[in-house]
Parts: sequence; structure tokens; C-alpha cells
Amino acid sequence: MEDPYTIRARKEGYPARSVYKLMEIQEKFGIIKPGYRVLDIGASPGSWAMYTLKVLKGKGSVTTVDKEPLISSQTNGIETFNFIQGDILEKSTEQKISGRAPFDLILSDAAPETTGNRTVDTARSFGLAEKVICLAEEQLRAGGNLVVKIFQGGDEGEILNRLRRLFERVRAYHPKASRSDSFEIFFIGFGKKT
Repeated sequence: MEDPYTIRARKEGYPARSVYKLMEIQEKFGIIKPGYRVLDIGASPGSWAMYTLKVLKGKGSVTTVDKEPLISSQTNGIETFNFIQGDILEKSTEQKISGRAPFDLILSDAAPETTGNRTVDTARSFGLAEKVICLAEEQLRAGGNLVVKIFQGGDEGEILNRLRRLFERVRAYHPKASRSDSFEIFFIGFGKKT
């Protein structure tokens, strides 16, 4: 049986229910502002990019990165939108991203391919989050913000400590739109230090 968020996403034209996690984060923290240059990592199928473009109201840009193509056709022909198909763990993808930097905001709802083994899945999620933070260190402007997802499994403290060194303020947030059995959490870094 489909949950209410999946049904709502279909009605509102979003390709995935994950958009409501970002909506909650935006409503609570106001992290997306018109004029921002945004990098969306792990963007497929495209719901976060669609929502971000709506919030930007044509002022700013969205660059998305994913190994898989985007499903959303609502980003086609938008001048302020750019899609990079590639793996963020590969140097060639990182070089393409750096050509669009610096960014005011980096969003990552990226998740590893899951195995069903929580220990393996959380370790893979930790590795992805580490890479996203490395990109934030290099590609995020001073004062910029970051939203990164991680699967909870014991390494969150290490990620939090690293983010506290990089940002003025850090918050952990578990959106109501996350599935009830999900062990994901989002870390939000505000104001990258110089």
C-alpha cells in the first residue's frame, strides 16, 4: 500500500516522495534562497531539483549530479538548470562539478545501493557523506550551507564533529516525511567558516 507522501507526490507532479523531506527542511530552516547557486548530489529522480527551482523563482541556479538520469521533464529547457551524469566518487565527475562552483548551498539526499545488511549500508552511507563533506570544503563558498543525509549506525558523531569544524552551526534533523522504518538523518551545516 502506498503511503500518503507517495500519493501526494504523484498528485503534485513530483517523481518521488523524498521532496517532502526537503520541503520540511526548507520550511523549518529556510536554507534555499532566491539567487543561490545550488548543487544537488544524488539528484535522481529529480524531485529535490524541481522543488529547489520553484523556491529560487528563476533567480539562481541548480546543478544536479547522479549516476542515474533524472526522470523529471519539468527541468528541461530551464537555463538555470544543469545535470551532470556521473559518480561523485570519481575524479572526472568532481572536475565537472568544480567547473560550476562555488555554490551557496549543497544538498545531498544521496544513498548507497543497499544490501539489506545495516552494517554494510551504514558504512557505505558514511563514505558518501564523507565525500559530500569533502566537496563542501572545496566547492561551497564561505557562509554557504549544507544538507547531507546519513544512515544512522554509530559514525554520526564523527560526521557531526567534522561538520562542527567546518560550519558556524550544525543541526541534526529527522523529517516527518522520512519513512517510519528509516534510519536516515539529515545534518544541516549553516555558515561555512572561512
